[in-house]
Amino acid sequence: MSVKLPIYMDNHATTPVDPRVLEVMLPYFTEKFGNAASRNHSFGWAGEEAVETARQQIASLIGATPKEIIFTSGATESDNLMIKGIAEMFREKGNHIITQAIEHKAVLDTCKRLEKEGFEVTYLPVQRDGRVNLDELKAAIRPTTILITIMYANNEIGVINPIAEIGKIAKEHGIFFASDGVQAVGKIPVDVQKDNIDLLAISGHKIYGPKGVGALYVRRRNPRVQLSAIIDGGGHERGMRSGTLNVTGIVGLGKAAELCQQEMQQEALRLGALRDRLKKGLEAKLDEVYINGSLEHRLPNNLNMSFAYVEGESLLMGINDIAVSSGSACTSATLEPSYVLKALGVGEDLAHTSIRFGLGRFNTQEEVDYVIDKMVQVVTKLRELSPLYEMAKEGIDISKMKWQTA
Repeated sequence: MSVKLPIYMDNHATTPVDPRVLEVMLPYFTEKFGNAASRNHSFGWAGEEAVETARQQIASLIGATPKEIIFTSGATESDNLMIKGIAEMFREKGNHIITQAIEHKAVLDTCKRLEKEGFEVTYLPVQRDGRVNLDELKAAIRPTTILITIMYANNEIGVINPIAEIGKIAKEHGIFFASDGVQAVGKIPVDVQKDNIDLLAISGHKIYGPKGVGALYVRRRNPRVQLSAIIDGGGHERGMRSGTLNVTGIVGLGKAAELCQQEMQQEALRLGALRDRLKKGLEAKLDEVYINGSLEHRLPNNLNMSFAYVEGESLLMGINDIAVSSGSACTSATLEPSYVLKALGVGEDLAHTSIRFGLGRFNTQEEVDYVIDKMVQVVTKLRELSPLYEMAKEGIDISKMKWQTA
């Protein structure tokens, strides 16, 4: 079977819309175009019904109730709403927030903004495996702590945090627990009740739904969570997020969630097997390759690997018929090495050579085998041009060498 090029393996950045999702969306562009807030005619009723169906589909995927689902324009808005919404609503109770150093920029930049407004934020370091240390989390809690926000799974290294344990700690201290669930929801079982999550951000385009639509789970009981709105006008979505609802996108997000619930277990096994095939194939044919982050606590579709003694940009250029990433899609414009890998203690040279492989629903075994062969070919060629690799193979400790400057 021939492989169609280019090959897409950047499914942490975005996913293609599943044809089954597109099929249910299409009528809402033309025939069923009503505004879900129009309560006086059948066009509006049809829109509202579609939105409520999607609310149920998303709630079912994460163990919530439909009334706990708020629709947004995507996970960046959901992250902003859950963090700023809690901060403003409970400012009189406290001004301290705990997060971690390797959160998505939508969380980190939101926290930085709040610091300018007088809030105090603790950025927890992560362990070498990319997970939060629970003892360090407990030690960071203050009487003024109002929110702990820790991502479910990291978007670069795919490492899954001990979410249920973090949620339990938060609950014991009466602190709200928010989680960026973008990479985890639909890939692994997420249950907001078992995980003690109060707020959870979700994005459509990471689960084979459309771009520009997301959701925020907001707990209604034990405890009931109240948020200050960050967008005003009209009082839509129980006053938490005003704006005409993107019915077409919401329908797609709902269907995508339904498909994930039906197929997640089988898909995780298949993608985990492809990921392991990719890992073993690369390790069998190349030396000096390193896995970044925990393998045990990792999304089934993620492999983040560093290739020593190659120049990162040259590596990406050499495999230009394979769509992968050298970091998060949100920071790919910068030449700086990944802040996530630096937080893990990965050296700058090695961090610059890291590749994030994000396998997805439509990847095949033939594609994986092609990627293995192409990576081996390009890495081998680049190393043949590297005097550092040659010296390392001769047993010279490069770290102890003194380089002469002109």
